[in-house]
Amino acid sequence: MRKVPRRPLTVAEKVEARVARRKGDVFLRADFADLGSYDRIGLVLGQLVRKGSLLRVGQGVYTRAAPSIIDGKPVPVKGIGSLMSEALDRLGIKTRPTRLERAYNSGQTTQVPTGRLIGVNRRVRRKLGYNGMTVSFERV
Repeated sequence: MRKVPRRPLTVAEKVEARVARRKGDVFLRADFADLGSYDRIGLVLGQLVRKGSLLRVGQGVYTRAAPSIIDGKPVPVKGIGSLMSEALDRLGIKTRPTRLERAYNSGQTTQVPTGRLIGVNRRVRRKLGYNGMTVSFERV
């Protein structure tokens, strides 16, 4: 029996395999830097965004997506608050409870925080969000 040579995996297949293997839901463009050139990785990530398996939440920051049960459009697999906290952790920025979250947790107020305000330990210049919803940062 003759052995058929295997064709090497394309960059797109390597990126998809790495996304499937990874435990977290947030991916940085730098996570795939060893698989190809900067431009090629950008093209592949753009294809995955158009396909609906990833969602771009910031410059060089992507997250897993799943089709919405309402209209079928891709939405993140996590809520915006926990998703952005994970993204900031991946970027090396520590998150903390905001002033309003601390007040709610201590029982001083019954107003439930929306999760669109994230407490951070230093200045954040990035714009993180998706579908027109962005998060704000409060230095605590």
